[in-house]
Amino acid sequence: MAYLIGGLLALAVGGGASLFGLDRDRVFYPTILIVVPSYYALFAVMGGSSRTLAGEVTVVAVFVAASITGFKYSLWLVAAALAMHGVFDIFHNLLIVNPGAPVWWPRFCSTYDVVAAGYLACLLLRGRLAANAR
Repeated sequence: MAYLIGGLLALAVGGGASLFGLDRDRVFYPTILIVVPSYYALFAVMGGSSRTLAGEVTVVAVFVAASITGFKYSLWLVAAALAMHGVFDIFHNLLIVNPGAPVWWPRFCSTYDVVAAGYLACLLLRGRLAANAR
């Protein structure tokens, strides 16, 4: 169920953003790339583990850097980083034990990330969004 909801939600967010013009600005998907990994930091706070929080903040920093770089240079980097976060979600529990994260979260988040990356890639391939900053 987590896979289905993650995929449908990513399509709904992407489709809604396109429908209402929210993704006309290059900042929309880079912002998603910042928010998505930040949930793990929230879960670390909820779980009460400062060690886990330190690990999660380190990971968040990597994706924030990818988001900023992708925004400044190419949204293809943002699409790739979203997909990479989806892969990271699959292995998250092997790398960082986060007691505050719901057990279904990695499945949900992984699917959301990969579908969102695919949606962004489709927009870039169709020329609906400019890949490179001008």
